Amino acid sequence: MAYDASVLPDVTGLTVGIIGGTGDQGRGLAYRLARAGQPVLIGSRSAARAEQAAAELRTLPGMPADATISGGDNVEVASRSDVVVIAVPWDGHRDTVAGLREPLAGKVVVDCVNPLGFDKQGPYPLRVEEGSAVQQAAALLPDSRVCAAFNHVSAPLLADPEVDRIELDVLICTEERELVGLVGALAARIPGMRGVYAGRLRNAHQIEAFTANLIAINKRYKAHAGIRVTDI
Repeated sequence: MAYDASVLPDVTGLTVGIIGGTGDQGRGLAYRLARAGQPVLIGSRSAARAEQAAAELRTLPGMPADATISGGDNVEVASRSDVVVIAVPWDGHRDTVAGLREPLAGKVVVDCVNPLGFDKQGPYPLRVEEGSAVQQAAALLPDSRVCAAFNHVSAPLLADPEVDRIELDVLICTEERELVGLVGALAARIPGMRGVYAGRLRNAHQIEAFTANLIAINKRYKAHAGIRVTDI
């Protein structure tokens, strides 16, 4: 079946919380979604730091004057959001997610964390006991609806106010097909992006790992490479 954006659900009223929203990836996603008119909450261990990040994003070019973007601590943001993106560093992933089990119950959780290591030879994927970062999140959040997405989206592109369109596909892994439409609709709020179903959670590990290849490509060619799936 061909990709059909007209069947995507209306997500304009959903509040998106970003845990780790002061980091590069989280901050970039917060900027793009708020710039598109999505209500966004930035989460951090420090509420003051989160609000500072939100205040800075409100001043960036392209941000609507009526943009709804604010900050708070992780628990507050998880509690107040409809959809929560996990964008924390890998080394803090388990503890952060585990600590939010209660406020994330019943919520849609989008994990975009990549378990990567770095040495003199460059980036490389790390072994995860559960199989992948998103499978770890799913195990820690049995009462949440968990999927993987936005793993391979370039943080510098997201954060660059001069970039109007980001031409790439967001690969989505989940056990719930309904989440593909919802997360795909959020991705489509960013001009140029599509959300594409890429299999169940067990398939997420190779997407997380492939980000190491993209980082290597970007370093070699001084680019911000992404993924575009053909024939759909």
